[in-house]
Amino acid sequence: MPEPLQGLRVGVIHGPGNAIKPVWFDLNRRKHNIREITNCWRERRGEVNFLHFHVVDEGALYELVYNLASGCWLLEQIESL
Repeated sequence: MPEPLQGLRVGVIHGPGNAIKPVWFDLNRRKHNIREITNCWRERRGEVNFLHFHVVDEGALYELVYNLASGCWLLEQIESL
């Protein structure tokens, strides 16, 4: 599997409470509007918590990962639909 793409720009809606909902992200200078979040879960690696989101745009499934400690987003994988 290729290295995760770090420093991804992601537009999110915060709330209610601590909820985070990604709504778009930039990849290769192209804005991808998220049509659906198909799955989300929390993972702990050592002392750091991560939020994982499987999201769908118009043509692929992506795994976006939010690092709660640094506030940075990663793109871990892409699958064609």
